[in-house]
Amino acid sequence: MSKQTITVIKGDGIGPSIVEAAIQVLEKAGCDFNYEYVDAGLTALEKTGELLPQATLDAIARNKITLKGPLTTPVGEGFTSINVTLRKKFNLYANVRPVISFKGTKARYENIDIITIRENTEGMYSGHGQTLSEDGQTAMASSIVTKEGARRIAEFAFETARREKRKKVTIVHKANILKSTSGLFLKTALEVAQQYPDIEAQEMIVDNTCMQLVMNPQQFDVIVTTNLFGDILSDLCAGLVGGLGMAPGANIGKDCAIFEAVHGSAPDIAGKNLANPSSVILASIQMLEYLEMKDKAEKILTALRDVIASGDRTTRDLGGSFGTTDFTQAVLERL
Repeated sequence: MSKQTITVIKGDGIGPSIVEAAIQVLEKAGCDFNYEYVDAGLTALEKTGELLPQATLDAIARNKITLKGPLTTPVGEGFTSINVTLRKKFNLYANVRPVISFKGTKARYENIDIITIRENTEGMYSGHGQTLSEDGQTAMASSIVTKEGARRIAEFAFETARREKRKKVTIVHKANILKSTSGLFLKTALEVAQQYPDIEAQEMIVDNTCMQLVMNPQQFDVIVTTNLFGDILSDLCAGLVGGLGMAPGANIGKDCAIFEAVHGSAPDIAGKNLANPSSVILASIQMLEYLEMKDKAEKILTALRDVIASGDRTTRDLGGSFGTTDFTQAVLERL
C-alpha cells in the first residue's frame, strides 16, 4: 500500500513554525506520510508574483489532503481571499470547527464540546452582486442560498452527529427577517432533520444563539448554519475555550479536504518563537480522524491535553512563559 502524501502549505508569519511543530508531532506519533511542500499567500507572492500558484493548486488536487498554516491576503489591493478561493476551487462546502475545553487554559468555561458546521461556499460570502454606486454612496451585495447547498450541509451535520454519537443538532438562522435566504436554509435543514429521528433537531435565531452560547454553552452539541453566521459563531465558540490558538478548522468537500489553523498569521510575533502551535496540532488531529487513523489522533490529543493541564513549557497565551519549540518538545516527549 502506497504512503499517503499530504500537501503542506506552511503559510505566512507564524505559519512555518507552527506547521513544522505539527509535522514533528505527526512523525513522532508514528504517522508514515510523505509531505509535499508548496507555497501560497505572501510567501508565494514574493516568490512567484501569485498568491495561489498553479503548482500549489495542482498539488492540492493531486494529493486530496492538505495541512495549511495561516495565509495573509493583502488588504485593499483587489486581491480575493485565498481561503475563499480555495473553498470555491475545490468545492469544500463544509467548514468544520470543533472546540473542546482543555484544563490549564485561561478559558472562562469548562466542559465545552461543540462542533460548528458552517456552509462554506454560499450565503453572503458567495461574492455575487458586490457593487458600489458611481457616487460612492451606496454599496450592495447579494446573498445566495440554494436548496441543494442547504441540503448537503444539513446532511453533513446530521451524519457527523450520528458518527460522533452526538445527541443534538442546532440549526441557526435568521429566517424571521431574511425570509427568503435564511428561510430556505431553515426549511431545508428541518426537512433533512426528519431523516434522523435518533438525533434531536433544534432551531434557533442567530442573535439568541450568541446570547445562549455566552450564558449556557454546555447546551450546544452540533451547530449547523450559513456562511456568515458560521464564521462569527465559530469564533465566539473559540473564545469559550481559550481563543483562536485552541481552534482548528477543516474544509471538506466530496473528495478533497484542507485542514488549517483558523487564526491569522500574527506577523507581529513571527520569527520570535512565541506562537502556540496547538491550533495546527488540533487540525492535524482532525486530519487523522478524516483519514480514519483514530488511534494516532487520540494519542496526540492525550499528549497535548497533558502538556496544557500540567502547564509544562506552555506558551504565554496558555499562562506559561515558553515558546513554540519548548511547547512542541513537551508534546513530543509524551509521545
